[in-house]
Amino acid sequence: MKFVSKAQDPWHLCTGEDGPQPHPAAANHKLLTLEQWHAVRDTWPAGLTTGVLLPNDADVADLAADLPRLSLVVVQFPKWVDGRAYTQARLLRVRHRFTGEIRAIGDVLVDMMPLLQRCGVDAVQMRADQDRAAAERALGFFPGHYQGDVVDHRPAFARDGA
Repeated sequence: MKFVSKAQDPWHLCTGEDGPQPHPAAANHKLLTLEQWHAVRDTWPAGLTTGVLLPNDADVADLAADLPRLSLVVVQFPKWVDGRAYTQARLLRVRHRFTGEIRAIGDVLVDMMPLLQRCGVDAVQMRADQDRAAAERALGFFPGHYQGDVVDHRPAFARDGA
C-alpha cells in the first residue's frame, strides 16, 4: 500500500474556468473530475498521464472504455460509513481489469486498510488525524482470509494446501 500526502502528491486537479487543459508543461500528472473527463476525452492527447476522480455514486461502467488511457482512478469516501467506493475499486480490478493505481481519499481511516487492500486499492490519502505507522501495522493484522479477494478469487478451502 502506498501512502500519499497532499503535500507530496504529484497529481494535480485540473481547475479553472477554462476547464482542463492538456498542456504537459502545466503539470505532469493531470487529475480530472469524471465530468471533466467526459467533456474532453475525445480530444485529450493519448500520451498524457491522466487520472480521474470518481464520485462514489458513479457507475464504474461509465469509465470502462477509457480505463486503458488512465493511470489513476481516485475513489472517494465522503464518510467512513459509506462503503460504495470499496465496490467501485473491486469492480475496477476484477470486472474491468484496471491495472493502474486505485487511490482512496476522503474519510479514510486506519481500520479500513485491510479491506481497502483486499478490494484492490493500492494507494491511500488518509484523513489528517490518522497515523501512518498504525495503518501499516493494520495491513499485517490478518495472515489470511477465508473469502477470496482481488488477488485470489478462491475461498480458503479451494486454495493450494487447504
